[in-house]
Amino acid sequence: MPEIRLVSGKKIGDKNRPYFVAEMNSSHNGKLETARKMIDAAIECGCDAVKFQSWSAESLYCADYYKENPIAQRMVKKFAMAEETLKVLAKDCRDHGIAFSSTPYSKTEVDFLVSIQAEYIKVSSMDLNNLPFLEYIGRQGFPVILSTGMGTMEEIHLAVRTIEETGNRNIGILHCVSIYPVRPEDVNLNNIRMLQQEFPEYPIGYSDHTLGPETAHAAVALGAAMIEKHFTLDNSRIGWDNQMAAEPFAMKELVETSSKIYSAMGSYERVVSLEEQEQRKKMRRSIVASRQLEAGYPLSVEDLDAKRPGDGISPDNYKMLVGKRLNRRVNRDEIIREQDLYD
Repeated sequence: MPEIRLVSGKKIGDKNRPYFVAEMNSSHNGKLETARKMIDAAIECGCDAVKFQSWSAESLYCADYYKENPIAQRMVKKFAMAEETLKVLAKDCRDHGIAFSSTPYSKTEVDFLVSIQAEYIKVSSMDLNNLPFLEYIGRQGFPVILSTGMGTMEEIHLAVRTIEETGNRNIGILHCVSIYPVRPEDVNLNNIRMLQQEFPEYPIGYSDHTLGPETAHAAVALGAAMIEKHFTLDNSRIGWDNQMAAEPFAMKELVETSSKIYSAMGSYERVVSLEEQEQRKKMRRSIVASRQLEAGYPLSVEDLDAKRPGDGISPDNYKMLVGKRLNRRVNRDEIIREQDLYD
Protein backbone atom coordinates (compact mmCIF):
# COMPACT_ATOMS: atom_id res chain seq x y z
CA MET A 1 0.00 0.00 0.00
CA PRO A 2 1.22 3.56 -0.71
CA GLU A 3 2.58 5.47 2.25
CA ILE A 4 4.69 8.44 3.25
CA ARG A 5 6.91 8.25 6.31
CA LEU A 6 7.08 11.49 8.30
CA VAL A 7 10.09 12.80 10.20
CA SER A 8 8.77 11.30 13.45
CA GLY A 9 8.46 7.90 11.79
CA LYS A 10 4.68 8.06 11.66
CA LYS A 11 3.17 6.79 8.40
CA ILE A 12 0.39 8.30 6.32
CA GLY A 13 -1.42 5.81 4.12
CA ASP A 14 -0.82 2.05 4.27
CA LYS A 15 -4.34 1.45 5.60
CA ASN A 16 -3.75 3.77 8.56
CA ARG A 17 -6.41 6.06 9.99
CA PRO A 18 -6.58 9.35 8.04
CA TYR A 19 -4.10 11.98 9.19
CA PHE A 20 -5.90 15.17 10.28
CA VAL A 21 -4.19 18.53 9.88
CA ALA A 22 -5.40 21.84 11.30
CA GLU A 23 -4.34 24.48 8.77
CA MET A 24 -3.66 27.62 10.84
CA ASN A 25 -3.21 29.91 7.84
CA SER A 26 -3.34 33.47 9.24
CA SER A 27 -6.19 32.96 11.71
CA HIS A 28 -3.71 33.61 14.54
CA ASN A 29 -3.34 37.20 13.21
CA GLY A 30 0.39 36.96 13.74
CA LYS A 31 0.02 36.64 17.52
CA LEU A 32 2.01 34.01 19.40
CA GLU A 33 -0.50 33.56 22.22
CA THR A 34 -3.39 33.11 19.81
CA ALA A 35 -1.38 30.52 17.89
CA ARG A 36 -0.65 28.68 21.13
CA LYS A 37 -4.35 28.59 21.99
CA MET A 38 -5.06 27.26 18.50
CA ILE A 39 -2.54 24.46 19.01
CA ASP A 40 -4.19 23.50 22.31
CA ALA A 41 -7.60 23.53 20.63
CA ALA A 42 -6.35 21.38 17.73
CA ILE A 43 -5.08 18.83 20.22
CA GLU A 44 -8.48 18.77 21.92
CA CYS A 45 -10.09 18.20 18.52
CA GLY A 46 -7.97 15.10 17.93
CA CYS A 47 -5.85 16.53 15.11
CA ASP A 48 -2.55 14.84 14.30
CA ALA A 49 -0.76 17.99 13.16
CA VAL A 50 -0.98 21.74 12.93
CA LYS A 51 0.34 23.50 9.85
CA PHE A 52 1.46 27.09 9.69
CA GLN A 53 2.56 29.32 6.81
CA SER A 54 6.21 30.38 6.71
CA TRP A 55 5.81 33.31 4.34
CA SER A 56 7.15 36.79 4.83
CA ALA A 57 6.40 40.00 2.96
CA GLU A 58 9.52 39.39 0.86
CA SER A 59 8.78 35.76 -0.05
CA LEU A 60 5.08 36.10 -0.88
CA TYR A 61 4.74 39.05 -3.30
CA CYS A 62 7.08 41.06 -5.48
CA ALA A 63 7.96 44.73 -4.94
CA ASP A 64 5.87 45.88 -7.92
CA TYR A 65 2.76 44.36 -6.37
CA TYR A 66 3.34 46.17 -3.10
CA LYS A 67 3.82 49.46 -4.93
CA GLU A 68 0.32 49.09 -6.28
CA ASN A 69 -1.08 47.51 -3.08
CA PRO A 70 0.64 49.10 -0.06
CA ILE A 71 -2.14 47.92 2.27
CA ALA A 72 -1.44 44.32 1.25
CA GLN A 73 2.19 44.72 2.33
CA ARG A 74 1.11 45.91 5.77
CA MET A 75 -1.32 43.01 6.10
CA VAL A 76 1.28 40.41 5.08
CA LYS A 77 3.76 41.79 7.59
CA LYS A 78 1.09 41.81 10.30
CA PHE A 79 0.04 38.17 9.78
CA ALA A 80 3.49 36.73 9.08
CA MET A 81 5.16 34.50 11.67
CA ALA A 82 8.83 35.22 12.35
CA GLU A 83 11.24 32.28 12.46
CA GLU A 84 11.75 32.68 16.20
CA THR A 85 7.99 32.58 16.76
CA LEU A 86 7.62 29.46 14.62
CA LYS A 87 10.50 27.87 16.52
CA VAL A 88 8.65 28.47 19.79
CA LEU A 89 5.45 27.00 18.33
CA ALA A 90 7.31 23.96 17.01
CA LYS A 91 8.66 23.30 20.49
CA ASP A 92 5.17 23.73 21.97
CA CYS A 93 3.92 21.10 19.52
CA ARG A 94 6.68 18.66 20.46
CA ASP A 95 6.03 19.22 24.16
CA HIS A 96 2.30 18.57 23.75
CA GLY A 97 2.42 15.61 21.38
CA ILE A 98 1.15 17.10 18.14
CA ALA A 99 3.14 17.36 14.90
CA PHE A 100 4.31 20.72 13.57
CA SER A 101 4.60 21.62 9.91
CA SER A 102 4.52 24.67 7.72
CA THR A 103 4.40 25.79 4.11
CA PRO A 104 7.58 27.56 2.94
CA TYR A 105 7.62 30.13 0.14
CA SER A 106 11.38 30.55 -0.25
CA LYS A 107 14.54 28.47 -0.03
CA THR A 108 15.43 30.22 3.22
CA GLU A 109 12.11 29.14 4.71
CA VAL A 110 12.70 25.57 3.50
CA ASP A 111 16.11 25.58 5.21
CA PHE A 112 14.53 26.81 8.42
CA LEU A 113 11.89 24.05 8.46
CA VAL A 114 14.56 21.44 7.84
CA SER A 115 16.68 22.87 10.67
CA ILE A 116 13.87 22.60 13.22
CA GLN A 117 12.84 19.15 11.97
CA ALA A 118 9.30 19.97 10.88
CA GLU A 119 7.22 16.82 10.47
CA TYR A 120 6.99 17.37 6.71
CA ILE A 121 7.27 20.15 4.15
CA LYS A 122 3.98 21.24 2.61
CA VAL A 123 4.09 22.58 -0.94
CA SER A 124 1.41 25.15 -1.63
CA SER A 125 -0.76 24.82 -4.73
CA MET A 126 0.71 28.11 -5.96
CA ASP A 127 4.10 26.38 -6.25
CA LEU A 128 2.90 23.31 -8.14
CA ASN A 129 4.57 24.63 -11.31
CA ASN A 130 7.56 26.26 -9.56
CA LEU A 131 9.96 23.56 -10.71
CA PRO A 132 13.23 25.03 -9.38
CA PHE A 133 11.62 25.38 -5.96
CA LEU A 134 10.31 21.81 -6.10
CA GLU A 135 13.79 20.60 -6.97
CA TYR A 136 15.23 22.44 -3.99
CA ILE A 137 12.61 21.00 -1.64
CA GLY A 138 13.08 17.50 -3.03
CA ARG A 139 16.84 17.60 -2.48
CA GLN A 140 16.35 18.12 1.26
CA GLY A 141 15.26 14.49 1.57
CA PHE A 142 12.29 15.54 3.70
CA PRO A 143 8.74 14.16 3.43
CA VAL A 144 6.80 16.31 0.94
CA ILE A 145 3.06 16.91 0.87
CA LEU A 146 2.11 18.36 -2.50
CA SER A 147 -1.12 20.33 -2.93
CA THR A 148 -2.59 20.33 -6.44
CA GLY A 149 -5.05 23.25 -6.58
CA MET A 150 -5.25 25.08 -9.94
CA GLY A 151 -3.15 22.33 -11.53
CA THR A 152 -3.75 20.30 -14.68
CA MET A 153 -2.90 16.61 -14.70
CA GLU A 154 0.14 17.38 -16.82
CA GLU A 155 1.34 19.89 -14.22
CA ILE A 156 0.74 17.45 -11.36
CA HIS A 157 2.69 14.70 -13.13
CA LEU A 158 5.54 17.10 -13.89
CA ALA A 159 5.65 18.33 -10.28
CA VAL A 160 5.80 14.78 -8.91
CA ARG A 161 8.41 13.78 -11.47
CA THR A 162 10.51 16.83 -10.59
CA ILE A 163 10.60 15.80 -6.93
CA GLU A 164 11.24 12.16 -7.83
CA GLU A 165 14.22 13.10 -9.97
CA THR A 166 15.95 14.48 -6.87
CA GLY A 167 15.82 10.95 -5.45
CA ASN A 168 13.01 11.84 -3.07
CA ARG A 169 10.02 9.51 -3.30
CA ASN A 170 8.63 10.25 0.15
CA ILE A 171 5.65 12.11 -1.28
CA GLY A 172 1.99 12.60 -0.46
CA ILE A 173 -0.46 14.29 -2.85
CA LEU A 174 -3.53 16.33 -1.90
CA HIS A 175 -6.55 16.91 -4.11
CA CYS A 176 -7.39 20.57 -3.72
CA VAL A 177 -9.56 23.28 -5.28
CA SER A 178 -8.01 26.69 -4.69
CA ILE A 179 -11.19 28.68 -4.06
CA TYR A 180 -11.95 30.03 -0.56
CA PRO A 181 -14.56 28.79 0.14
CA VAL A 182 -15.37 26.35 -2.65
CA ARG A 183 -18.91 25.20 -3.36
CA PRO A 184 -19.51 21.47 -2.85
CA GLU A 185 -20.57 21.07 -6.48
CA ASP A 186 -17.14 22.32 -7.57
CA VAL A 187 -15.05 20.06 -5.33
CA ASN A 188 -14.97 17.06 -7.70
CA LEU A 189 -14.05 14.54 -5.02
CA ASN A 190 -13.76 11.75 -7.55
CA ASN A 191 -10.38 13.30 -8.31
CA ILE A 192 -9.22 11.44 -5.21
CA ARG A 193 -9.88 8.12 -6.93
CA MET A 194 -8.39 9.43 -10.15
CA LEU A 195 -5.19 10.50 -8.37
CA GLN A 196 -5.04 7.13 -6.62
CA GLN A 197 -5.01 5.50 -10.05
CA GLU A 198 -2.55 7.99 -11.53
CA PHE A 199 -0.13 7.74 -8.59
CA PRO A 200 -0.63 4.29 -7.04
CA GLU A 201 2.71 4.50 -5.20
CA TYR A 202 1.74 7.60 -3.19
CA PRO A 203 -0.99 8.25 -0.60
CA ILE A 204 -3.67 10.68 -1.76
CA GLY A 205 -5.32 13.14 0.62
CA TYR A 206 -7.68 16.10 0.46
CA SER A 207 -7.23 19.76 1.35
CA ASP A 208 -10.74 20.92 2.19
CA HIS A 209 -11.84 24.48 1.45
CA THR A 210 -15.59 23.94 1.76
CA LEU A 211 -17.82 25.14 4.56
CA GLY A 212 -18.80 22.31 6.87
CA PRO A 213 -17.50 18.76 7.31
CA GLU A 214 -19.46 16.88 4.66
CA THR A 215 -16.92 16.79 1.85
CA ALA A 216 -14.17 15.78 4.27
CA HIS A 217 -16.34 12.88 5.42
CA ALA A 218 -16.91 11.86 1.80
CA ALA A 219 -13.19 12.14 1.05
CA VAL A 220 -12.44 9.69 3.85
CA ALA A 221 -15.00 7.29 2.40
CA LEU A 222 -13.15 7.57 -0.92
CA GLY A 223 -9.90 6.59 0.77
CA ALA A 224 -8.26 9.96 1.49
CA ALA A 225 -5.16 9.35 3.61
CA MET A 226 -4.91 12.94 4.89
CA ILE A 227 -7.49 15.63 5.58
CA GLU A 228 -6.32 19.21 5.85
CA LYS A 229 -8.86 21.80 7.02
CA HIS A 230 -8.52 25.50 7.78
CA PHE A 231 -8.85 26.08 11.51
CA THR A 232 -9.76 29.07 13.66
CA LEU A 233 -10.86 29.87 17.19
CA ASP A 234 -13.52 32.28 15.92
CA ASN A 235 -14.62 32.47 12.31
CA SER A 236 -16.70 35.60 12.92
CA ARG A 237 -13.51 37.68 13.01
CA ILE A 238 -12.30 39.38 9.86
CA GLY A 239 -9.17 37.83 8.39
CA TRP A 240 -7.69 36.01 5.41
CA ASP A 241 -9.85 32.95 4.79
CA ASN A 242 -10.91 33.04 8.44
CA GLN A 243 -14.62 33.03 7.64
CA MET A 244 -14.34 29.65 5.88
CA ALA A 245 -12.23 28.04 8.62
CA ALA A 246 -13.63 25.47 11.05
CA GLU A 247 -14.04 26.41 14.68
CA PRO A 248 -13.01 23.90 17.37
CA PHE A 249 -16.44 22.28 17.78
CA ALA A 250 -16.68 21.79 14.02
CA MET A 251 -13.14 20.43 13.70
CA LYS A 252 -13.73 18.00 16.54
CA GLU A 253 -16.87 16.71 14.84
CA LEU A 254 -15.02 16.41 11.54
CA VAL A 255 -12.23 14.34 13.10
CA GLU A 256 -14.51 12.12 15.17
CA THR A 257 -17.03 11.41 12.43
CA SER A 258 -14.38 10.93 9.76
CA SER A 259 -12.61 8.45 12.04
CA LYS A 260 -15.85 6.51 12.44
CA ILE A 261 -16.36 6.52 8.68
CA TYR A 262 -12.83 5.21 8.18
CA SER A 263 -13.48 2.39 10.66
CA ALA A 264 -16.80 1.61 9.01
CA MET A 265 -15.24 1.37 5.54
CA GLY A 266 -13.32 -1.77 6.51
CA SER A 267 -11.59 -3.66 3.72
CA TYR A 268 -12.27 -5.34 0.37
CA GLU A 269 -12.09 -8.75 2.02
CA ARG A 270 -15.44 -10.32 2.84
CA VAL A 271 -15.35 -11.20 6.55
CA VAL A 272 -18.11 -12.77 8.64
CA SER A 273 -17.27 -11.82 12.20
CA LEU A 274 -17.68 -14.13 15.17
CA GLU A 275 -20.59 -11.98 16.32
CA GLU A 276 -22.33 -12.43 12.95
CA GLN A 277 -21.65 -16.15 13.02
CA GLU A 278 -23.45 -16.30 16.35
CA GLN A 279 -26.35 -14.39 14.79
CA ARG A 280 -26.82 -17.20 12.30
CA LYS A 281 -28.22 -19.37 15.07
CA LYS A 282 -30.89 -16.77 15.80
CA MET A 283 -31.66 -15.27 12.42
CA ARG A 284 -31.13 -17.97 9.81
CA ARG A 285 -33.50 -20.86 9.12
CA SER A 286 -33.39 -24.58 9.78
CA ILE A 287 -35.16 -27.32 7.86
CA VAL A 288 -38.51 -28.24 9.42
CA ALA A 289 -41.25 -30.70 8.49
CA SER A 290 -43.94 -29.15 6.32
CA ARG A 291 -46.45 -31.68 7.73
CA GLN A 292 -46.54 -34.57 10.20
CA LEU A 293 -44.19 -37.33 9.04
CA GLU A 294 -44.17 -40.90 10.33
CA ALA A 295 -41.15 -43.04 11.24
CA GLY A 296 -39.71 -44.84 8.23
CA TYR A 297 -41.07 -42.23 5.85
CA PRO A 298 -38.73 -41.35 2.91
CA LEU A 299 -38.37 -37.58 2.67
CA SER A 300 -39.11 -35.55 -0.48
CA VAL A 301 -38.63 -31.84 -1.22
CA GLU A 302 -42.35 -31.26 -0.61
CA ASP A 303 -41.99 -32.54 2.96
CA LEU A 304 -39.48 -29.83 3.83
CA ASP A 305 -39.79 -26.18 4.84
CA ALA A 306 -37.35 -23.75 6.49
CA LYS A 307 -37.93 -21.53 9.54
CA ARG A 308 -36.03 -19.89 12.37
CA PRO A 309 -33.96 -20.53 14.46
CA GLY A 310 -30.85 -21.58 12.59
CA ASP A 311 -29.46 -24.20 14.95
CA GLY A 312 -30.62 -27.18 12.87
CA ILE A 313 -29.83 -28.38 9.35
CA SER A 314 -29.27 -25.41 7.04
CA PRO A 315 -31.66 -25.15 4.06
CA ASP A 316 -28.69 -25.06 1.68
CA ASN A 317 -28.19 -28.73 2.65
CA TYR A 318 -31.73 -29.78 1.76
CA LYS A 319 -30.55 -32.26 -0.89
CA MET A 320 -28.86 -34.40 1.74
CA LEU A 321 -32.31 -35.09 3.26
CA VAL A 322 -34.18 -36.04 0.12
CA GLY A 323 -34.66 -39.83 0.01
CA LYS A 324 -33.53 -40.31 3.64
CA ARG A 325 -35.89 -42.14 6.05
CA LEU A 326 -36.94 -40.87 9.45
CA ASN A 327 -36.24 -43.02 12.52
CA ARG A 328 -39.05 -41.34 14.49
CA ARG A 329 -42.26 -39.41 14.00
CA VAL A 330 -41.63 -35.71 13.27
CA ASN A 331 -44.47 -33.29 13.80
CA ARG A 332 -45.39 -30.45 11.50
CA ASP A 333 -43.11 -27.38 12.00
CA GLU A 334 -40.64 -29.43 14.03
CA ILE A 335 -36.93 -29.11 13.19
CA ILE A 336 -35.53 -32.21 11.49
CA ARG A 337 -32.10 -33.02 12.89
CA GLU A 338 -29.44 -35.39 11.67
CA GLN A 339 -30.11 -37.80 14.56
CA ASP A 340 -33.71 -38.15 13.28
CA LEU A 341 -32.46 -39.97 10.16
CA TYR A 342 -31.43 -43.54 9.55
CA ASP A 343 -27.75 -43.82 8.62
